[in-house]
Amino acid sequence: MIHSVLIRGQSLLATSANTLAKYPKHLTAVVTATLLAGGGGAWALASLGPDVSELPVQMVLEAVQPQQPLAESETDQSTAVLNLYRSDITRSTDTTDTLLKRMGVNDPQAAQFLRTQPLARQALLSRSGRHVTIETLDNHQLSKLSVRWSPDDGPEFNRMVVQRDAQGFTAHLESAPLVATARLASGTIQSSLFAATDDAGLHDSVATQLAELFSGDIDFRRSLRKGDRFNVVYEVLEGDGERLRTGRVLSAEFVNAGKVFQAMWFQPPGTNSAGQANAGAYYTLDGQSLRRAFLSAPVAFSRVSSGFSERFHPILKQWSKHLGTDFAAPTGTPARTVGDGVVAFSGVQNGYGNVVFVQHRNNTETVYAHLSRLMVKRGDNVTQGQTIGLVGSTGWATGPHLHFEVRVNGVQHDPMKMAQKSETVPVSAAVLPVFKQAASEARVGLHAAASLQPTRFE
Repeated sequence: MIHSVLIRGQSLLATSANTLAKYPKHLTAVVTATLLAGGGGAWALASLGPDVSELPVQMVLEAVQPQQPLAESETDQSTAVLNLYRSDITRSTDTTDTLLKRMGVNDPQAAQFLRTQPLARQALLSRSGRHVTIETLDNHQLSKLSVRWSPDDGPEFNRMVVQRDAQGFTAHLESAPLVATARLASGTIQSSLFAATDDAGLHDSVATQLAELFSGDIDFRRSLRKGDRFNVVYEVLEGDGERLRTGRVLSAEFVNAGKVFQAMWFQPPGTNSAGQANAGAYYTLDGQSLRRAFLSAPVAFSRVSSGFSERFHPILKQWSKHLGTDFAAPTGTPARTVGDGVVAFSGVQNGYGNVVFVQHRNNTETVYAHLSRLMVKRGDNVTQGQTIGLVGSTGWATGPHLHFEVRVNGVQHDPMKMAQKSETVPVSAAVLPVFKQAASEARVGLHAAASLQPTRFE
């Protein structure tokens, strides 16, 4: 073992001697730095690379071209006019001046044009909810103005454009197709349906459609409970990328008192005998039509002021059984027939005021009272949902509302119960495979809508 150590020591010394002979200056620097550090001196690092003084030196010369001045066209681009864009929604109280001021436009010539040009006045003034986009120069003068709006129905939207040119301003009206996109939403009932849809960021029309869809199964006026839930897939109709109106509910799910109800819009493929596209309708996801023989209400979803029960009569000042349902609604609200039938009476009758009686099959009759206007006459055939008059306060009424009755063989019945008992029609066997595929897609959409909430009801 000692012999092995001696051999290794001799080998190390030989290697060190060779290194010292080859790099004498470098090793001297290392030893010096180590001694300085050990004596409390500052640390120094010595490079083990080649000595700089021994490296060759080479000089390189290169000509540098001076920078050329900017061309005149480039100078013009750098000082080009900056256009600014702004968007807003019109208000019913807007004037030309208030609208332009709110949008940062300071242009008397443009204001005068918008005040006097008939097309611009019709499109802008006293119109609320229309989308306005303006383009201004950097001096706040108007360059272009566009107004977009959509009628309540129809596949297109209107666009009125005001443009500045060399002679001043011009205005013209255009139309373009709406683009439908699907949106998802989900909510929980805390106080009312409309409050829940407000919290979910939904338009009132979605709440109304939900109530209409499930009105045959859920009494939205009396049976909603805190904690009830809904999921909905609905259309948004856009023009130029702006949301112009809310469209149809495509599918919906509502849980009331722990019971789940589902609905979807389905339009069978193909055409009818008249060569027109088959009409669409709402169905449950297992194929039952949601269109019943009777609607549950003669007006669009609204607050019930007096139900089918005992009440204190506001005119006679005594308790009596109220054999109908009162729907509080503003004067002029359309009153619709709840089912197909024939007008048996249209005129004035005692405490009913202006009233319409409609005769349906199976000895069923419906009554629509206190109307401000009658829109049908005796003998007219009417269809479900048709407007037969306008809500008012004629007869024995203390305020505008619609008194509604359902009579079977002359005996009054609860309208809600009558609607729930009316029959439904299933999807035809011919289109059932197509329907099942659409129902499967609807379930996927509703599941995605439910995922917007922390938890999902089962």
